Parts: sequence; structure tokens; C-alpha cells
Amino acid sequence: MATHGPPVVGISCYREKVSWGVWQHVRADVLHADYADTVAGGGGVPVLLPGAAVGTGKSDVDGAADAVVARLDALVIAGGADVDPARYGAAPHPRTVGCRPERDSWELALIAAADRVSLPLLGVCRGMQLMAVAASGSLVQHLPDVLGSALHSPGADAFGDVPITTVSGSRVAAAVGNAVSVRCHHHQAVDRHPGFVPVATAADGTLEAMERTGRRFCVAVQWHPENARDARLFNALISAARANTGT
Repeated sequence: MATHGPPVVGISCYREKVSWGVWQHVRADVLHADYADTVAGGGGVPVLLPGAAVGTGKSDVDGAADAVVARLDALVIAGGADVDPARYGAAPHPRTVGCRPERDSWELALIAAADRVSLPLLGVCRGMQLMAVAASGSLVQHLPDVLGSALHSPGADAFGDVPITTVSGSRVAAAVGNAVSVRCHHHQAVDRHPGFVPVATAADGTLEAMERTGRRFCVAVQWHPENARDARLFNALISAARANTGT
């Protein structure tokens, strides 16, 4: 990992067909600017991590992930499309859509590479779900089936404002407090999460954050702090990166 200067924070991103300027329906690597802005606001240097290595053999993807992680001080697995249910041995729900198997492969490789060197890691929304799947966990594929409510994802580009309660003594509680309203945009949620401790829940029982115990910063949240420009979890990640590098 990097050893001097401001912490370098890698952020996974989308690969989609998008349009801008004279370019129409072109494949591009994109991400909401809120992520990079929040990292930069906390004193980190944001670097986007497109899955350019995906499409070659697994060993090549793993090798690329190791090479990337070796140059980072921290990693963020960003939000995005539903995780392919085949990754956790489930048949797809009719509302499970937009899966990106190539992105799954790349981000799972990044998570594994970060785990190997204890790199500080923050998962956001899909990132939390993928971290659970990487640990042999599973997901609830459509929360309204369970809750009878679309509170956590009201539809289209709207966010749900969801009150949560955190577990005292957790990293998440230290960052955001014991009770807070968060910005959610998820119709899925983590079910099983081996190796992770649940540290925040909504009033309806939905798991909203989990983390690993021990010295390493390894935290995942179901909400979108970057959307609310709430830098507290990102600042905690960057502080952990600074502690690791002595900067």
C-alpha cells in the first residue's frame, strides 16, 4: 500500500452505456461524484477502479485486484445494481434486475485482495451486500415482500429517510451516533453475514450496518452517506488509513 502523502482511496464504479456531449450510448466507467467529493473533503485522494481486467481468467482478475490494492490506503465498494443471486446459491426473484456479473467478479476480487492485506474497507449499499456474499452470506432479494413497505427504496431516483439505531461501542456508532436518520435506496438487504457483527438496524428490523471486530476498519452500511454529504464514515475510513500508514 501507499506509504506517504494523503491517503489514496480506491472506489469501485459502474460500467454502463451513457451519453454526454457528442457521445451517445457509449460504454463508460462512471460513478456519482458525491463519492469522490466526500473522500476528497476528508483529506483523501479518490481513485476510481473500473473492472477493466474482467473478461480474462480468474487468476488475472485476482492478480489485477492484488496489484490495485497494493497501491491503495483504503477501499470503498460503492452502490449499484443487484448482486447476481447465483453468487449466493439462489434463484433470481422477479424484481432482481440489472445484475452485472463482471462487476461482481471485479469487486469480489477487490474485497478478497483487501482482506488479504487488512486494508481499511467501507461498503456502501450494494457494497455491504457484496461483502456479505463474499463472506458466504446471503441476501433478501426484495424487502417489500418481507416488510410490506417500500420505505427503503421509494422508487425511481428517490431515497427513503430511514431512522436507525446503532450498537453502542461499534465503529459505526462512534462515527454517526446512537440514533440517526439515513438516506436509503435499496430494495434488497443482507440476510446472513458470517464473520460480521450487526451494528445498526431500522425499526422494521432491516439490517443497516455490519462490521468486523478487531483492529482493522472493515465496515459496511446499507444507506448512502455520500448522498447526504455525510462524511463521518468516510472520515473514519480515512483516519484508519492514516493510522495504518503513519501519515
